[in-house]
Amino acid sequence: MNFTPKHDYLVGIDSDGCAFDTMELKHKECFIPNIINHWGLQGVSKYAREAAEFVNLYSKSRGINRFPALIEALEWINKRPEVKARGVYVEIPQSLRDWMKRETKLGNPALEKEVERTGDADLKHALEWSRAVNESIAQMVRGVPPFPFVRESLEKLSTRADVLVVSATPHEALQREWVEHDLSRYTVAICGQEIGTKKESLSVGAKYPANHTLMIGDAPGDHKAAVANHALFFPINPGAEEASWQRLFEEGIDRFIAGTFAGEYEAALLAEFDRRLPEHPPWKVVDSG
Repeated sequence: MNFTPKHDYLVGIDSDGCAFDTMELKHKECFIPNIINHWGLQGVSKYAREAAEFVNLYSKSRGINRFPALIEALEWINKRPEVKARGVYVEIPQSLRDWMKRETKLGNPALEKEVERTGDADLKHALEWSRAVNESIAQMVRGVPPFPFVRESLEKLSTRADVLVVSATPHEALQREWVEHDLSRYTVAICGQEIGTKKESLSVGAKYPANHTLMIGDAPGDHKAAVANHALFFPINPGAEEASWQRLFEEGIDRFIAGTFAGEYEAALLAEFDRRLPEHPPWKVVDSG
């Protein structure tokens, strides 16, 4: 990804669940039904759904790439005593774990190449699931506007900063959503999972002065990407997205440009953000061995 900075500031923005209220829709209507269908979890669909929702929406794993999220959800499913009582156990493919360790561009194009190279049946199965998810999203997700104060914030930011979409979503879906709502015109680039990790996409912040890069996100992974690139972070709190965007518009942007964002202000934001997402699920778990 190459672009010439037009401003002295860079702002990275996550898309799903951050700029757009699409997280619940995509996971509950697209990702999770396909997990249940492709892994034969119809008999324990309630528990499979709870596990996948916890990983993708209500835990510190919120917002991670679909493939590690899939593995984590299947692990939690295997640890449910109710699932064990029904004699259900999901074999989690080691080949998928191994591929995720080797590959940073965790998207369908890279997985397609790996399937062609290896012919691995488990990787092919994961690819079929991922393709089915994309088809469901293309059919289901439309007409979902950005959160209130997103457009106003982008208008305010774009006069002083280069705005970059930094997401683990496939580029095609990102492009479609940002163009549909006429927000792409505020951005210098849209970076999906094919570009690489959020950390890699945000690395262009090295072109800007210290404390001149800000990441806006709704998940711990967004914060990690910011920290890895010495960027500031403004959290969009899950469950309080409208209030977060209003706060960014009314005070956060001004503090970022004025150089008064780092320190106590950012620390207070992060403390509130951290309290909202737990590490462990609310249900009882047992050893999955």
